[in-house]
Amino acid sequence: MVITSLSLFSFSELDTGSVNIPYADKITHFGFYAGFVFLGCLSIWERRQKLTLKKALLVMVTVAALYGIGIEALQYSITKDRMAEWGDVLANSLGAVTGGLVIWWYFTKKEPLKWRY
Repeated sequence: MVITSLSLFSFSELDTGSVNIPYADKITHFGFYAGFVFLGCLSIWERRQKLTLKKALLVMVTVAALYGIGIEALQYSITKDRMAEWGDVLANSLGAVTGGLVIWWYFTKKEPLKWRY
């Protein structure tokens, strides 16, 4: 709920000084959604003992992508000073897929990370 509220709040009045990073907004979207899928996948995989890694990844990537699309739709429909952007949807989705690929790589490589003993 807090993340959703912050996603709809405008930070246009925030003074960043002389710091100007090109595409910082898209990089932030990418990083947050990669972390969202990474941590979410670990969480649901741990809580659901019968859930396979593949299913956990599929659930989390789908949930993250749909959540990102939903947030953009809400920004378009209920806020006056926020804009929905297809670039944000793309950054969110690519971040979600990347987070999923990192989890997949960690647990399926030749010497995988041991999560359960």
